[in-house]
This record gives sequence, C-alpha cells and structure tokens, in this order.
Amino acid sequence: MDVELVPIAWLRPHEEVKPRNVDTLHEMTLRWSAYTKPLLVDRESGTILDGHHRHQVGIRIGLSRLPVIKVDYLEDEGIELDLWPASKLDSLTKQQVIDTATSDELFPPKTTRHRFSDHLPPIAIPLDLLRIDE
Repeated sequence: MDVELVPIAWLRPHEEVKPRNVDTLHEMTLRWSAYTKPLLVDRESGTILDGHHRHQVGIRIGLSRLPVIKVDYLEDEGIELDLWPASKLDSLTKQQVIDTATSDELFPPKTTRHRFSDHLPPIAIPLDLLRIDE
C-alpha cells in the first residue's frame, strides 16, 4: 500500500461529518503538526471511503494536499461496505457511494463503514509538506 499526496480539491466526500469530531481532530493534528493516518479513496473518482474528518481538517487548515491510499473500490472485493446501525438504510452498494460523492447530496454522518480502512498504516506526514502545491 503506497501512500500518495493528492490535491485536496480532487477528493470527494460521500457523507457529512460531525463538527465536534472535526474540532477534536483539528486540535490533535495541529498538536502533532502532521497527518498520522492516510485517507482511503477510490482511484478513479477520488471518492473518500475513509477519512472524511481528516479531509475537513485539511480544508480548515488550508492544506493543498492530503496523504491517501488509492484503491479500485468497485472491483476490490477486499474492501467491504457496511452500514452503521443508526444509518436508517437497509442496504447500499459501492456504486451508490460513488454516485453520492459525485452528486450534491451527501449521506448523514456515520452512514457507511469500509472494513479495509481498519488496516490503514500509521504515517507521519508533516503539515508543512502538505501545504506545498506540486
């Protein structure tokens, strides 16, 4: 799994975030002065599968790039899509996740859970490196 730095503008969320969680992660990220976990994203669409709060922190800090691991979301059977119990949905497909990311509507916070994201490697990418446009 290679971690790449991608333009933050390329990334597409598919669900909303909880502002309080963004506040907490923002403070921690500034304290560490680094990103300690990459986002998991679909390599074709830029859809964020795991890391919505980290994405919002990057926007808040004004970063130009974020560390990601790109995957072939639709084809990789090792990435399991689950629903959180409070999601109020009976089912959801990977294609619906991508379609939502490319639309103007987002799912509520904690709708989806991607099992592959439990195994993202720890990293330490300094914020100064993420501010650089390349």
